[in-house]
Amino acid sequence: MLAYFTLILACQLIGELVITTLDLPLPGPVVGMIILFLFLTFRGTVPDSLAAVSDALLNNLSLLFVPAGVGIMVHFELLGEDAWPLSVALVASTLLTIAVTAVLMVLLNKHTARKATSNQGKA
Repeated sequence: MLAYFTLILACQLIGELVITTLDLPLPGPVVGMIILFLFLTFRGTVPDSLAAVSDALLNNLSLLFVPAGVGIMVHFELLGEDAWPLSVALVASTLLTIAVTAVLMVLLNKHTARKATSNQGKA
C-alpha cells in the first residue's frame, strides 16, 4: 500500500515539475492525475492496493480541506475586498459546469442509444 501511496505522490510531483518546467497555466496535481490516469489506462486495471489507498484518501478527504479553510480565514479581509468578482466567478463557473455536464450527458445518451440500437440489429 505504501508503494501505491508513493505512486500517487510521485505522479503529483511529476505534474508539478511539468507545470513548472513548461510554465503551463494548470495546477500540478491535475497534470499528475492525468499521468496516473494514463498509467492506469495502459495497465488496463486498477490494482486492489491502489484502490484501497485511494479509498482511504477519499474517505478522509474532508481533513485535506482544513489547510484551505485556515487560509480562507487568514485572508478573510482580502477576500471581502474582492467579494463581487469572486461571487460572479463562482456563479458563472457553476452555471458553465452545469451547462457542459448537460451537453455531455445529452451527447453520451445519444451515443449509448445509437450503440444499443446497432447491437440489437446484430442480434
